[in-house]
Amino acid sequence: MGKTNQSYVTEFVLLGLSGYPELEAIYFALVLYMYLVILLGNGIIIVVSVCDSHLHTPMYFFLSNLSFLDICYTSSSIPLFLSSFLTSKKTISFSGCGVQMFLSFAMGATECVLLSMMAFDRYVAICNPLRYPIIMSKASYVPMAAGSWIAGSVNSVLQTSLAMRLPFCGDNVINHFTCEILAVLKLACADISINVISMVVANMIFLVVPVLFIFVSYVLIISTILRIPSAEGRRKAFSTCSAHLAVVIIFYGTILFMYAKPKAKDSSGADKVQVTDKIISLFYGVVTPMLNPLIYSLRNKDVKAAVKNILCRKCSSEGM
Repeated sequence: MGKTNQSYVTEFVLLGLSGYPELEAIYFALVLYMYLVILLGNGIIIVVSVCDSHLHTPMYFFLSNLSFLDICYTSSSIPLFLSSFLTSKKTISFSGCGVQMFLSFAMGATECVLLSMMAFDRYVAICNPLRYPIIMSKASYVPMAAGSWIAGSVNSVLQTSLAMRLPFCGDNVINHFTCEILAVLKLACADISINVISMVVANMIFLVVPVLFIFVSYVLIISTILRIPSAEGRRKAFSTCSAHLAVVIIFYGTILFMYAKPKAKDSSGADKVQVTDKIISLFYGVVTPMLNPLIYSLRNKDVKAAVKNILCRKCSSEGM
């Protein structure tokens, strides 16, 4: 009977905020605004990193990869999320759910590795400045970024294939905005122990190891900065890594809060907790990619100067 039912699960229903219609209009406006900011902000970072020769450095190469990653990640779910507000359709096909899970896993794992590569770049720049051009040459930082994408994609293929091969019998309602892996696994009518084990191993590799790598890198960075005799020198050295550190804290802080916070033990508070979980997930999926380009550009003179140069060149070409 389970096999018969499984063949009929051709789509999933995404609940989102269906139980809170008074919040839907507010969330539609907020998410649409944030998505436009994500496209604009990250798009500007990519354009200036490519067009301005002064930004052809390892740091901005990694940053442009991070911006492209954020655009891909949000574009895999937000358009569908927004369209569900405008139409009565709140479904996603079985294959579409698989694609969404694949992109979510790939972008998340890639970002974890990419942030650790950026931490290594800052470590070399501050702790070994004289050897920086040799260690972080193009022959080094391009494979480092490519390796991040490959590692994230391989992990995503594994996790997604393990999830999508499960039988789904009857219930196809996902209590989430997107095809979030844990919400999808709850609908499976088979043993998911292999999925759980593979996710634990993947979390150790793509979350714990990069966090430890970043932590050690910043311990060495801070130790080096504190040994700089002048206050101005310490301030300048710290300013070169403060943006990356802020992005790391927001990224991993949100993940930690999302999965480590205590769960409700009584059914009366379960609905409120589910809504809170969804809002936190929205913050992780939308607000973090929106903040990344703002953090890197607001206090970054190089990015501001590159944007001004591009605008000036465009104005002068139109004037001619």
